[in-house]
Amino acid sequence: MKMTECPVLIFDGACGTNLQLFDIQPAQWNDCEGCNELLNLTAPPHIARLHSEMLDAGAMVLETNTFGASRIVLGEYGLQDRVREINTRAVEIARKAIAGREGRFVAGSVGPGTKLPSLGHIDVDSLKAATIEQISALLDAGVDCLMIETCQDMLQTKTALIAAFEMLETAGLELPVLASVTIEQQGTMLVGSDIAAVVATLEPFPLLSLGLNCATGPKDMVSHVHYLSQHWPGRISVIPNQGMPEVVDGKTHYPLAPKDFAEQMWRFVTQQGVSIVGGCCGTSPAHIAALAARLDGVTPARREVIQ
Repeated sequence: MKMTECPVLIFDGACGTNLQLFDIQPAQWNDCEGCNELLNLTAPPHIARLHSEMLDAGAMVLETNTFGASRIVLGEYGLQDRVREINTRAVEIARKAIAGREGRFVAGSVGPGTKLPSLGHIDVDSLKAATIEQISALLDAGVDCLMIETCQDMLQTKTALIAAFEMLETAGLELPVLASVTIEQQGTMLVGSDIAAVVATLEPFPLLSLGLNCATGPKDMVSHVHYLSQHWPGRISVIPNQGMPEVVDGKTHYPLAPKDFAEQMWRFVTQQGVSIVGGCCGTSPAHIAALAARLDGVTPARREVIQ
């Protein structure tokens, strides 16, 4: 079955918060601690292990470990000249993980970076050039789709999507492109756009899906998902954190148990017609396993979209 034909697609869980639990040696960070993308080169068995655990749990789509693998973010670690190498290796690790597993796919993860154009951190041309460089490497390495995720700024989002579709046209490829924005607890993106503005802005793009990820847990996404269910004509993705993050004893804690996480996600699918699900910060293989079990045999609810 093609990726676009799957009634419900289950993405994997968190990358960074799970890698923090692994025994990564100081030398593997190479004085770049916090740059998870470097681990594609210095500690590939850890990335492969995480991918395998997510697949064993029931994930159908692996996101590459490339969330911050543009020259903008890598440049903060002096790694700006290793963009292609890092992205290529990340795809190779993910493709090896799904080898022999029918109905499994690799999504090229493209994060928002650390500089937003609407806030004057970076000009649009520089952002587009950096995104094109990363996406070019992901496409050449053989991803099945592109996930433009955790978008915080509509200008950043549009720039990334324009770069993605231009690269696909240049390469002569027809791959699905998914977009996922992050809505803060106050109800808007970081730079102030609400979900209605997101839908209106992204409607012209031929996206496989539009959805939400990161920032909060599923509970705080309910009203935004409801709006998407009524107003977005394509597929909807919901990839939340393991609940709203809390600080406990000076450390970030995510409260939702796997069963509770899966139950809330089941409601999105059966009540709002969501058809792409997964987990963001905090979500473990256990959360993906519970999600896969809860959605076994489930068909997304039919939606009546308001034109």
